[in-house]
Amino acid sequence: MKDIIIGIDAGTSVCKSVAFSMNGEQLAESAINNTYETLPNGGVEQDPWCTWQDAVKTLVGLSDSIPNLKERVSAICVTGQGDGTWLIDDAGEPTSPGWLWLDARAGDIVDEFQQGPHRRSRFEKTGTGFAACQQSAHMMWMQKHAPELLQKSTTAFHCKDWLYLQLTGIRATDPTEACFTFGDYRTRTYSDEVIGWLGLEKEKRLLPEIIDGAKQHHGLTQAAASACGLLEGTPVVLGYVDVVCTALGAGAYHPVDDVGCTIVGSTGIHLKLVRRFEDVTLNDECSGFTLPMPIDGVYAQFQSNLASTINIDWVLDVAVDLLSELGEPRERRELIPMIDQWVAQSRPSSLLYQPYILEAGERGPIIDNTARAGFIGLNNQHRFPDLVNAVIEGLALAARDCYAVMGSVPAEIRLTGGAARSVALRRIFGNVLGARLRTSQRQEAGAAGAAMMAAVRVGAYASMDDCVEEWVTPLLDKPEEPDSTLVGSYDHVFQTYVKARKALQPVWRDMANARGVS
Repeated sequence: MKDIIIGIDAGTSVCKSVAFSMNGEQLAESAINNTYETLPNGGVEQDPWCTWQDAVKTLVGLSDSIPNLKERVSAICVTGQGDGTWLIDDAGEPTSPGWLWLDARAGDIVDEFQQGPHRRSRFEKTGTGFAACQQSAHMMWMQKHAPELLQKSTTAFHCKDWLYLQLTGIRATDPTEACFTFGDYRTRTYSDEVIGWLGLEKEKRLLPEIIDGAKQHHGLTQAAASACGLLEGTPVVLGYVDVVCTALGAGAYHPVDDVGCTIVGSTGIHLKLVRRFEDVTLNDECSGFTLPMPIDGVYAQFQSNLASTINIDWVLDVAVDLLSELGEPRERRELIPMIDQWVAQSRPSSLLYQPYILEAGERGPIIDNTARAGFIGLNNQHRFPDLVNAVIEGLALAARDCYAVMGSVPAEIRLTGGAARSVALRRIFGNVLGARLRTSQRQEAGAAGAAMMAAVRVGAYASMDDCVEEWVTPLLDKPEEPDSTLVGSYDHVFQTYVKARKALQPVWRDMANARGVS
């Protein structure tokens, strides 16, 4: 009996394969931590073959938990980290390590383009802001600094596209990755105008065919089947980018109501559905993303904070380092349960934090590779719990900043991501956003969203609406209403936050110049 669907989610930190029943019950998970290298010039790279071998191990690992898995798998869908550049040659061999979305080396090239005549035109065509993490920016950097990489390559992939090649032998990308990088979100195709504005006409040859996994799939090759312990010919679906799949699995799509979805992960994603492309809101900052959903006529418009829980990691690491110096070593994960306690010891909005902790800066709602994190309003009465509280408030304020440039905060936000398990974090997000929250209990929303695409593709459901009713709705917690008193207080804090962000931009630029960074 074909009663299992597998979702593969090759994320930044972890590569995982998750097995689901045909009605959405999570049956088993197999995961391996990723490794990547950070270079002195801002580059961040990952070994493509190691990534494939990790994916293979996770698929094989499912067999240890599920009897007779090989004969039971109805379909596989693969999603993964977005942006980045994974180059291969004619023989299918990588010509360089995969460049990840964290890669910041093209920052100066992006800044130069943004000062030119095509900034707005490109944004209006793609519906997506231009950032150093994108494949187009990577290619522009390579043209200037490493043309040999492009010359010896024949195809430019993203992470999941590389895995799809290994699974099926097909060179392709999906409409989401293709359109926000090089295309037109209205037509879900590449745009020669965009490619020309970027000066990448010669590199168009590297762009693979666009395959819509909602309408087409391929079979598992004999070699991949043998490596993964599955049956040759098993349907394999090329999923949309991980953000879309995660939002789908967490409840961002509702057949009738307009709801939002915030993913509190390493990156912060804040997403709204648009029922017609004519209703897409393109902001003055030329930031954000507009991506098709695997549902005809539906688009996801979202803003993305480059760093979300990475800020929490940082503040906890400060405590870890201090404890280690005192001879009381702890691991970060041991301190996570204390977050709610620390927040309870703090006074709301006593301190302002700008959560731009990554060296790559920020991309939502501003695109600024010089943006940096910082506390505003520190005094000698503040203690470590106040710092923790301010960091979480900063993440919520950054989320509101993102929703604001898309028009408004939806009345209901579906919350997902590991940090959403924190009661204190949920309370702060609800009050800062002034929205009703519903937390998804779906443990692996990205893999689930991918598996949902496969379930509809192979006919287990007549439509995505039907699939959502079984896979998503039962896993949404009861609504959590915001505190009206605190909502009003945070309205004022948010205005201050935005003023501070705007005032600090020239300071960040001066600091970057002092460091010798353009």
